[in-house]
Amino acid sequence: MMDKQPKTSSTMATSEPEPYNEPQPGDLIEIFRPAYQHWALYLGDGYIINLTPVDESQAAAMSSVKSVFSRKAVVRMQLLKDVVGGDTFRVNNKYDDNHTPLPVSEIIHRAQILIDQEVSYDLLGSNCEHFVTLLRYGEGVSEQVCPSPFYIEQSLLAGCLGYYVNQSSMQEKIIMQK
Repeated sequence: MMDKQPKTSSTMATSEPEPYNEPQPGDLIEIFRPAYQHWALYLGDGYIINLTPVDESQAAAMSSVKSVFSRKAVVRMQLLKDVVGGDTFRVNNKYDDNHTPLPVSEIIHRAQILIDQEVSYDLLGSNCEHFVTLLRYGEGVSEQVCPSPFYIEQSLLAGCLGYYVNQSSMQEKIIMQK
């Protein structure tokens, strides 16, 4: 029996599709779910780190739409192929032009400190994309909820500004664990 490999995509989502690239440690992984994009950070050897709902088993959390409505999340290290399942994914380091990635060893160290930790989650202000970009760049960024200043409504802006409070507490956890 052959091992089921996740499908990759280079034609969805952001404006600059990339050809398929084998993930490298520290890469951002964009996973295309039926109703949303999920984000993870590649650690190496087939493993990623990502946010999953607190109140679900590890298996159920992998493709749960419920995850976008949770207020808390657990940081988990899981196999990329298991998290992707039947969906598609791609390496998408789309912020590298505007944000300098931290050294890979620091990205991985920061990620490992947070494995199995419970963190605040907010779809608008502290989501899975914010989480992985915070690890990669030291700053949480998400175009999913803040695409451009021209389209930000007051409620969305409040969510984005509220993220910085959550980002600070996550950075404190990283600093305290060093």
